[in-house]
Amino acid sequence: MLRLKLYVFLLMVSLSVQSWAQTRNQFPSQIWHKGTLNLTDGSSVNGSVKYDLETNLVQLQAETVITFTASNVTSFELYDEIYGGIRKFYSLPYGLNGDYETPVFFEVLTQGEYIALLCREYIATDTRGMNNWAGMGMNPFWGPQNSAGFRLAFTYYFLKNGRMERYSGKKKELFDLLPGYQEELELYMRKNRLEHDQRGDLLRITAFYNDLKNN
Repeated sequence: MLRLKLYVFLLMVSLSVQSWAQTRNQFPSQIWHKGTLNLTDGSSVNGSVKYDLETNLVQLQAETVITFTASNVTSFELYDEIYGGIRKFYSLPYGLNGDYETPVFFEVLTQGEYIALLCREYIATDTRGMNNWAGMGMNPFWGPQNSAGFRLAFTYYFLKNGRMERYSGKKKELFDLLPGYQEELELYMRKNRLEHDQRGDLLRITAFYNDLKNN
């Protein structure tokens, strides 16, 4: 009887580990999260949320699954089940392909009185090798790579004075987008070992810039 109980216990542990591993091999956009959608008619709905920024769709699972476009939703937030933390997304007018502006989902990483940092994520094939997975931070860093050879990739945008500007990831451009404090920003980045093209690092740099402007 003792051996049977031990076997059952080990089996349950094994299944739990396998389930956890499968979840860790998924990206945030591939699973359901607890969240809230704020609709354009002023109402809010709660349930399980799954998003797809590449198609600008968000799904809500309650009694049934309902799909919304960025035209139907003003914003939504969710609790990320993989990496933890509340994440907030807004529908904002933007011309993704240089065309006329349409509602597009952006995740807000940090915002202040002067400038906000937003991003859009997508799943890309990793060609850098398994040793180049330096954190893709969220709070403050993303977790490890997906074992299938894919990674989360991001495009970043700065919103200031009501205008959205895409950031190419070049260090010089970062200082052009955050003008007036290059010396202070460079010192802050060196002191804290921050990179100019990593999600969690950009979040901290932008928040620091807003603090500089406030002082």
